[in-house]
Amino acid sequence: MFIQTESTPNPATLMFLPGQTVLEDGTADFASVEAAATSPLARRIFATGSVRGVFLGRDFVTVTKSDDLSWDHVKPAILGAIMEHFQSGDAAIEGPQAAAHADQADGPDSEIVAQIKELLDTRVRPAVANDGGDITFHGFDRGIVYLYMKGACAGCPSSTLTLKMGIENLLRHYIPEVLEVRAVAA
Repeated sequence: MFIQTESTPNPATLMFLPGQTVLEDGTADFASVEAAATSPLARRIFATGSVRGVFLGRDFVTVTKSDDLSWDHVKPAILGAIMEHFQSGDAAIEGPQAAAHADQADGPDSEIVAQIKELLDTRVRPAVANDGGDITFHGFDRGIVYLYMKGACAGCPSSTLTLKMGIENLLRHYIPEVLEVRAVAA
């Protein structure tokens, strides 16, 4: 098995591409070993002892390392953990996986929310996935769009620029009701 790695805009995060499907649907974000209780893959990666976060996408695994360690020391153990997982035949997540977009919108803003989600799904999320992360809708209130930033996007030095100059400008261009975009903690 050959696992490719790619850098992300976040220097503490690397994207690992195992060359096969990681998750069939949606994404999964684990900020701690306790949060990874349902994921054999994330548990193996956390067991390396040098990891602060694991994010699973359709065909990639994004890993955020501890700040005090070098990728030269951390990367071989993570590669080994990913390889061991795929050779085991275990699922990436055990049990039912929560839908990535479980929130429903109704009321006076429902059409605006539908437009926001459509733009996020078609224009923003594919580009962000290329950098090993994900951005999902959290809410819309009084002209402010609230988004979750996951994977390489969480804690990335350029995430504020991505939010303000990229996503906010895109949404404001197509949806005049949008006044601002803010990140929320997951």
